[in-house]
Amino acid sequence: MLELHSHTTCSDGSLTPSELVKFAAEKGVRALAITDHDTMAGWDEAISTASPLGLEIVPGLELSTVYNERSMHILGFYPDAEKLLEPLQERVEGRKRRAHKMADKLAALGYPIELPDMSGSMAPGRPHIASALKAAGHVRSQNEAFERFLSDDGPAFVPYEKFTAQEGIALLLSCGAVPVWAHPCIFRGGTVETILPILVEAGLMGIEVYHPTHSVSQTRRLEAYCQTYNLLMTGGSDYHGPKQEKHPDFRDLNSLAVSLNLLPPLKAAAAKLKASSSLMPV
Repeated sequence: MLELHSHTTCSDGSLTPSELVKFAAEKGVRALAITDHDTMAGWDEAISTASPLGLEIVPGLELSTVYNERSMHILGFYPDAEKLLEPLQERVEGRKRRAHKMADKLAALGYPIELPDMSGSMAPGRPHIASALKAAGHVRSQNEAFERFLSDDGPAFVPYEKFTAQEGIALLLSCGAVPVWAHPCIFRGGTVETILPILVEAGLMGIEVYHPTHSVSQTRRLEAYCQTYNLLMTGGSDYHGPKQEKHPDFRDLNSLAVSLNLLPPLKAAAAKLKASSSLMPV
């Protein structure tokens, strides 16, 4: 009944924050984290919708960073929104610049697209480019768009502007957020075994153990790492909305049956971070 990884139309999800919250309530979710890419724009709408439904909203985000020149996502839970707002705006602007560069590459390849409206705090990503390719008739599906053009080795791929995982963890900690490595077993820039100690040294506090892409054996290994390094465990379906149902890694909300018992330690860690920051001299 716990979902600690979901996306809305504020990034690359297909449901608005209100729609996502209502759907989560129907699915029996008791606590839902809104973790859009590099933006907190969906929080207020989600919280106002959730209140009469008895659904708890966990404020969060999924920060885009780079490690070994590969994309690495770091979840941040319970950040101080005021402290994080300005740094995040630069991350969103970087995503917009990246989207334009990918569109330019596609045009040069002979596949022009029309980019979506990127005004405000909407954080564009590769799924938006894939949707634009499909809308232009260049591909039949988002999966085909990734396979032909947008994978990490694809001809239209553009990496994130350099922002290291260590910098991302430091930013989240400075804003009172609990940093958690998202879906570590799909990271392509090295093994969990070799990278995890480096991230822990940088201040990482948790691992997303339960994720649709993780096998049973990988999940058990991540649970063991959490015990070894005294890390928090989180999990979620990484839900992007019903339009993603044909994706091979799609899982419906609440389908992973993540235990609510994981939430109190996460809250306690966030409270401890905020208490320690309030005691720091200014």
